[in-house]
Amino acid sequence: MQNQTRNHQTRSTNTGPAQTRPAQTRPARSRSTQDRIDYRRIEAAITHIAAHYRDAPALDEVAAAANLSPFHFQRLFTRWAGVSPKGFARYLSLDHARALLRHEGASCLDAAYEAGLSGAGRLHDMFVRIEAMTPGEYSRGGAGLDIRYGFADSLFGEVIIAATDRGVCHLAFCDDDGDGDARRVALDGLHVAFPGADISLVELAPQRDAPSDRRPDMRSHATAALSVLSALNSDWSSPAMIRLHLRATTFQMKVWEALLRIPMGRLASYGDVATAIGHPGAGRAVGTAIGANPVAWLIPCHRVIRRNGEAGGYMWGPDRKRAIIGWESAQCDSRQAEPAMAEGAP
Repeated sequence: MQNQTRNHQTRSTNTGPAQTRPAQTRPARSRSTQDRIDYRRIEAAITHIAAHYRDAPALDEVAAAANLSPFHFQRLFTRWAGVSPKGFARYLSLDHARALLRHEGASCLDAAYEAGLSGAGRLHDMFVRIEAMTPGEYSRGGAGLDIRYGFADSLFGEVIIAATDRGVCHLAFCDDDGDGDARRVALDGLHVAFPGADISLVELAPQRDAPSDRRPDMRSHATAALSVLSALNSDWSSPAMIRLHLRATTFQMKVWEALLRIPMGRLASYGDVATAIGHPGAGRAVGTAIGANPVAWLIPCHRVIRRNGEAGGYMWGPDRKRAIIGWESAQCDSRQAEPAMAEGAP
């Protein structure tokens, strides 16, 4: 009887309103975490499409590569790229790359050709300015420089971005080395690039929150860059001026400035760039300078590919390079189609 009473009292105590346990729920994912997961799914799908392009993989097959249902994958991919996975596939083909090189590879680096472009097509040339570090800053590994860094999400994965008071000096995608600590790997890369600098973390505020009446500082340089890199389907008709402050040799600077003249949605070969800077036949040296580019996307080294149409090397991986090239092509095509649609409207 005592046992029955004790059991009854225990059950009554556990089920009373004052002792009700809260429901066990998983913590909600942050928006930034979800963005990174979404990009990894998109990149996996693009890798699959590129590998099986000739077989024209069905939506179900590509969605499975992204570990999503066909419905959710189609919606996610179209929101990211502006076109369907099927429409995006053509931007990943060798035929598309070769056509761009054949018709535009050399001319896209010509100032006369650029004069007819506007908006997103000339984004980098018009709104990115490079200042070289002094020879002393270069040789001393950034000694004497104050560098502030932060992490942020972008269209193509999480990035680490760092700036001095004169401009962005480092922007890299966060990719781990197999142990899952992508941010640590990215920060290690910053310290290797500037072993003598005073490097510290700063919270990056959205560009719209930065006061407009103050002089540009480390934070404002970084947030100006992120305002372009982080927004889906942005209106790039008048982006903020982006200043870069870079360690570079004279040759590297010439190569990087040439890259700024390659419009979005266009591609050039290593030989095209070598010719544009007055060193025809220096394609290998150009490739080395491109590989040393310290500022992902803003200096568009991803727009340089091999003469045969293959993507070639990329510091942050060939899959990401294909994703960026395809995304930019899709954006440019959609923007070119909008005026035509408007003209044809009743």
